Amino acid sequence: MGLRCPPIPGNGEFLFRIRKAYQLLSPCKLCPRRCGVDRLAGKKGRCGVGLLPKVASTTVHQGEEPPITGTKGSGTIFFSGCNLKCIFCQNYPISQLGVGREITVGELAKYMLQLQNRGVHNINFVNPTHFVPQIIAAIYLARVNGLTIPIVYNSNGYENPEVLKLLAGVINVFLPDWKYAIRPLAKHLSSANNYPLHARRAFRVFRRIAGKLSLDQDSVARHGLIIRHLILPEQKRNSKRVARDIRKYLGSRTNLSIMGQYFPTFKAMNDPYFCQRCTPEESAYALIAFGRVGLYRGWRQVDGSEFA
Repeated sequence: MGLRCPPIPGNGEFLFRIRKAYQLLSPCKLCPRRCGVDRLAGKKGRCGVGLLPKVASTTVHQGEEPPITGTKGSGTIFFSGCNLKCIFCQNYPISQLGVGREITVGELAKYMLQLQNRGVHNINFVNPTHFVPQIIAAIYLARVNGLTIPIVYNSNGYENPEVLKLLAGVINVFLPDWKYAIRPLAKHLSSANNYPLHARRAFRVFRRIAGKLSLDQDSVARHGLIIRHLILPEQKRNSKRVARDIRKYLGSRTNLSIMGQYFPTFKAMNDPYFCQRCTPEESAYALIAFGRVGLYRGWRQVDGSEFA
C-alpha cells in the first residue's frame, strides 16, 4: 500500500507542528530528562532510541478500560524504549531491553491504517513520549490517506508540557499514568526524582487540551482524559497524595482508572519492598483515598485483569 503526502502548503498548521517537534530532537528535549543527545543524527537518548520509531508489536487489544476497548478492541502500537527506568516494568523487554524493530514514519502510518481496516475503535500509542515528532508525522500521513478513528496517547505521565501542546487537536484521547506524588519513591522506582513536579505541570496541560471525556453511542471515548494510577505495595501514602494532587489540580470531575495489576518482575524481584504483590487492604485503602477527596468517576481494575 503506497502512501501519498500532499505538498507542504496542503496543511500548514499540521506541518508546522511536525517541523517544530523534529527540532526538539536535536538536542533532544522531548521529555523532562532533556538529555541533549542529537537524535536527528541517530544517536540514542536516555530513552534508548534514536531517530527512527521503534515498534515492538501492533495488535488488537481487548484489555484496556471499557471506553478504550469497547466491543471491537483498541488498535495498539507498542513502542520500544522508555524515558523512565521503572524497576517493576511489566514490559521491560520492550521498554528497557530494546526489543522491537526500527521502522519509517511511512510504515508507522501504514500500521495505523491496517489496524483501522481490522475494525478497531481507535489507534492506541503505548509509551509514545519519546517518539512524539514521528507520531505527529505519521498521523498526518495516515489522516490524508483515510484514517478517521480517534488516536489514544497512552503514556507514563513523565512529560514536557511544551511538547504536549503540539498534540492539541492531533491526539483525541489521553490515557496517562500518574505514578508518584513522592519524590524519593519516584527516584527509587523510576530514577526520576522530579516526576511529581513534572506530573503536576503536564496533567494540567492534558486536561486543557483534552477536555471533558466524551463517549459515542457505543460508549467508546471520542476525546478526553482518563488518568491511570497503579497501586503499589506498602505505598498507601503515595496513593493518598496522588489522589490529593489530582483533586487539587484537576478537579473532582476527573475520570480515573485505579489499577490493581502490580506484580513483582524485572529488578523489583530483588527489592525488599517491591518483591511482593499488593494486599487486599492496600487496594481497598487506595480506592477509599480517592473517594475521600471526591474522586469517584471512572473504573477500577479487579482481579488484576478486568475493569469494573
